[in-house]
Amino acid sequence: MTTEKIKVAVVGASGRMGREVVKMVLEDEALQLVAAVAPSAGPVDAGIFAGVRETGVTVSATLEEALASAGADVLVDFTVPQAAYSNAKKSILHGVRPIMGTTGFTPEQIVELDELCKERGIGGLIAPNFSIGAILMMKFAAQASKYMPHVEIIEYHGDQKLDAPSGTSIKTAELISQVRQELRQGNPKEEETIEGARGGYYNGFRIHSVRLPGVFAQQEVIFGGHGQTLKIRHDSYDRAGYMPGVNLAVKKVMNYSGMIYGFEHIMD
Repeated sequence: MTTEKIKVAVVGASGRMGREVVKMVLEDEALQLVAAVAPSAGPVDAGIFAGVRETGVTVSATLEEALASAGADVLVDFTVPQAAYSNAKKSILHGVRPIMGTTGFTPEQIVELDELCKERGIGGLIAPNFSIGAILMMKFAAQASKYMPHVEIIEYHGDQKLDAPSGTSIKTAELISQVRQELRQGNPKEEETIEGARGGYYNGFRIHSVRLPGVFAQQEVIFGGHGQTLKIRHDSYDRAGYMPGVNLAVKKVMNYSGMIYGFEHIMD
């Protein structure tokens, strides 16, 4: 008895994350690459970007073209925040389950996409981070905040990242805020002599974004207490490190209904 393969479409297939996703799909016998989208690439084989064999899948110029003809089960999107909501909505309207590694969704957009998924009886996932280590870092940080509520987050990315703070830091802050009552930290009379020096304000604590060439992706959550500090840090060194999480998401999303926000919800 053979199990039917999960048919996968990849948006942003010529990008650095998209290339890794294409390779991951091709290396898993349970998955089948059926479409790849890269608007400026031209009609070339998707394997060219990933540096692998020819796939027999010609890159589409538009998402609509790919969705209309490929018969995909799942769409994996690592593009840009400006396109994320539109791509997710188009995917759902075609009955294709979106897995969004792109950040930038508003709470209202997530609610709308959740309702659309449920109307069509399909699942979807918005995940600021697919790294299993990063998810554990977030969970550990939320747990620590119950006992050490004075906290700040510092996240580091390359200087070409478009959004700040990162989706991972925002998700970490949300998880902390679910178990920590709002506590406005620092001296109530403090003044910023340079605007933004104290970072972005979130529920009483601060998030700091570092953007430098040579940096890939790191985040540390720092807790302060009487006579002590605790630092929980995660470092990513290569995009391939996200692929086990993406692979798991592609398989698990087939069994869900509604839009899930956060990779941690499918890890159990």
